[in-house]
Amino acid sequence: MIYCDIGNTSVDLFCAGKRTKLSVDLFDPATLQDEIYFVSVNGAFNERIRNYPNWHDLREQVDWKKYYPTMGIDRIMVCEAVEDGVIVDAGSAITVDVMRGGVYHGGFIALGVRAAQEAYARLSPALDMSFNFEVDLAKMAKNTPDALTVGFLAPLICKIESLGKPLYLTGGDAQLLSRFFTGARVEEDLIFRGMKKLIEKGVKC
Repeated sequence: MIYCDIGNTSVDLFCAGKRTKLSVDLFDPATLQDEIYFVSVNGAFNERIRNYPNWHDLREQVDWKKYYPTMGIDRIMVCEAVEDGVIVDAGSAITVDVMRGGVYHGGFIALGVRAAQEAYARLSPALDMSFNFEVDLAKMAKNTPDALTVGFLAPLICKIESLGKPLYLTGGDAQLLSRFFTGARVEEDLIFRGMKKLIEKGVKC
C-alpha cells in the first residue's frame, strides 16, 4: 500500500516509512502497480489517473459533515491525524486548525513565510529582505529584517498559542516555526498519518 499526496507541482509518495517526492509533470502513474490511496489538489493530474483502478481517492471517504465544503483535502487529512490538538501546516500558506475529541473546531489561513516576504517586497524594494528567525519576538525591532519578522510572526504566534495544546507542526517551514513554540511536535509525515487513520476506520475505497 502506498499513500500519495498530489500537489500542483509534486507527487509525494509514502510507503513503509519512506517518503519520495517527484515532479508531477514527469511522474508516470502507470509505473506503480501497488494499491495507491491518494489526496490531490491537482485537477489535471486527477484526470490522468481517473482510469487507473489501483488509485483510490480518499476525498470520497471523508465525512464532510465534520468540515466545511471548500476546505482543502490536504488540510482535512492533517486534521484526521489528530484527535486533540492544534495543527499548524506551514507550507505555501500557513493553515491553523483545532481538533477536540475528534471534532473539528475551526481554523484560519495566513500567508506562508515565502509569500509574506514576497508581499513585503512588492510594497517597497526597501522591504525586499529575508526574515530573521533568530529574532526575539518579545522585543521591539531596531532594524528592518527584525521589524518585518516581528510584524509578521508575533501576531501569528500569539494567536496560535492562545488556541491551547498540544501543538503539531508540519509542512516545509515547520522546523523554522518550531523555535517559537515550547513543546511543539514537528511531524513532517502528519498528512500520511491522517490518510492511514482514515483507511483504518474500515472505510472501503
